[in-house]
Amino acid sequence: MRLHRNLCFAVIDGLTLIFNEGKYADKVIQQLLKRDKRWGARDRGFVAETTYDMVRWKRLYAEIAEVKEPFDRDNLWRMFAVWATLKGIKLPDWKYFEGTPLRRIKGRYDELSKNRKFKESIPDWMDEIGVKELGKELWSKEIEALNQQADVILRVNTLKTTKEALQTALFDLDIETDFLSNHPSALKLKERANVFSTDMFKNGHFEVQDASSQLVAEFLNVEPGMRVVDACAGAGGKTLHLASLMENKGQIIAMDIYGNKLNELKRRAKRNGAHNIENRAIESTKVIKKLYDKADRVLIDAPCSGLGVLRRNPDAKWKLQPEFLDKIKKTQQEIIQQYSRMVKAGGQMVYATCSVLPSENQEQVAKFLKSEAGENFSLVKDKKVMAHKSGFDGFYMALLERKA
Repeated sequence: MRLHRNLCFAVIDGLTLIFNEGKYADKVIQQLLKRDKRWGARDRGFVAETTYDMVRWKRLYAEIAEVKEPFDRDNLWRMFAVWATLKGIKLPDWKYFEGTPLRRIKGRYDELSKNRKFKESIPDWMDEIGVKELGKELWSKEIEALNQQADVILRVNTLKTTKEALQTALFDLDIETDFLSNHPSALKLKERANVFSTDMFKNGHFEVQDASSQLVAEFLNVEPGMRVVDACAGAGGKTLHLASLMENKGQIIAMDIYGNKLNELKRRAKRNGAHNIENRAIESTKVIKKLYDKADRVLIDAPCSGLGVLRRNPDAKWKLQPEFLDKIKKTQQEIIQQYSRMVKAGGQMVYATCSVLPSENQEQVAKFLKSEAGENFSLVKDKKVMAHKSGFDGFYMALLERKA
């Protein structure tokens, strides 16, 4: 591979914003990709993937390059040289790469790879929590899997098409996909492609949604005609899945504390042809109280550490702080205590997170079941999805039933 100056500059500019100004990687990359209209798919792919790669391995590359934050541009070029050397890419004779110690880079890499914190490029506190909650062996496997690049998975919108029809239509555009067993609506791309520019996407025939995330709506046992509350709907990936499982029949009340996310859901629902969704912003507890004892099903896709989705959000490794974890666990328990009251007698609820930590998952459910609010509920089943076993995001989901 030959390195092109303008693409490498884009990567360095992006890293400056992500590392030094705290900007979110996905937003920065979106901006970078609009930078030059002449860039083809390979150029854009290089910028996006290299930036993500450097974010993912920040601690390791900085240690090898012997640089510390805040990184100046020279520091970032040194880290870039480490990235290229470890990828086996020949460095061009640009001034930024003068005196790069190639052999020393490889030697340092071998040495640091013996220590998990460097090998998997994670903060000390995260490594400690992972070991404490999952044990050394399981955590080592899981964090290694969470450092892999995520596959692109589509969820077929069955309100508009079938899996077979979508697969054929994409194949005609030279986009090849595979079916996934145990994921009835999923198609996995064989190679990365810009699926958002296709007519099928614009016409609402599919959404991009990880395979593990697709399990959550199915776990809720919804049926057409039910009244379902998606209590932490966000921009509505799971809400839209529920709409297709319910065949547009019945009512889905999508709620969130962030009104702007619900606006995005409104836009997506229109594109998906999902007509049974009503948005309600949670501006006070009144919104929740109005629905006490009224829902057949409630989905609580709780806010969490996001440790299960580091493959697609590698900058979360550096943004997340241990204090946030303590705070979010308190919030999770408050949410399940309060929102569970919307479930009517004989109804069911799913508590889900995109975390792999038991303290955010099964321990929260156990705590709820022992509380006054949870005494009328029983655990029907739960599912722990680990990235190293599934090959997809880490997730947890528990199905609870309120006694009739």
